[in-house]
Amino acid sequence: VPPIPAEEPVNLDALPIGRCEDGTIYRLRLRGTHVIVVGKTGAGKGSVLWSITFQLVPAVQAGTVQIWALDPKGGMELGIGTRLFARFACTDYPAMADMLDEALSIAQARAARLRGVSRQHVPTVDEPLIVILVDELANLTAYITNRALKDRIKATLGILLTQGRAVGVHDVAALQDPRKEVLPFRNLFPTRIGLRLAEEGEVDLVLGEGARDRGALCDRIPQTSPGVGYVVLDGNPTPVRVRFSYLSDDDIATMAAEYGRLRV
Repeated sequence: VPPIPAEEPVNLDALPIGRCEDGTIYRLRLRGTHVIVVGKTGAGKGSVLWSITFQLVPAVQAGTVQIWALDPKGGMELGIGTRLFARFACTDYPAMADMLDEALSIAQARAARLRGVSRQHVPTVDEPLIVILVDELANLTAYITNRALKDRIKATLGILLTQGRAVGVHDVAALQDPRKEVLPFRNLFPTRIGLRLAEEGEVDLVLGEGARDRGALCDRIPQTSPGVGYVVLDGNPTPVRVRFSYLSDDDIATMAAEYGRLRV
């Protein structure tokens, strides 16, 4: 599926990031949610991350959205789009922890300002919506060897996932391993996307109990179909099968060159 042309103005409640089985456009609601993407190597996690990013770039250019990117795999996935990101870290784990702490401080300050005024943040140039984009979240929550730093990151992420949605600080994260010890707070992601998984049991770990029985056959997606997955939303247990759009390295480099802003 080629990239769907980005829409202006950007509709944060309906980002067109892929196509359903009947050929219709699948639209992802980003406002008021967090998104987790789980799949094995080569399953197409990058397709989901870049499809979302592609749809956000007009708002990034306008200044009403900022993307803060963390790529603890050394920048192999997200580094090509560095110019699109207001914050970017790929090798310095303390810097990644600092970024998350900063995002939490912003979220808490916004909550204090909006308390008693509004239940939902409205993005502006002065107070943009922040998307924390993470490739391979497990490197931050499980594989990092510095115990104190790992505990700090997990604590901050847990609070962000519970407090960030209403104040315009959203997490979009990808990982390979769905086990609870790797992602103990996966239930705090209201939007869950399961791509190709290795075993039947992993489907319900990612998408919720009974998801496979309801048709989310992530373990049967062939290796020849990267970018195919199932989406489950809180409050609607019926999985939707989607093929997410694919952006090549050239597509991403062009997008970064045309829409990129200097990081602050």
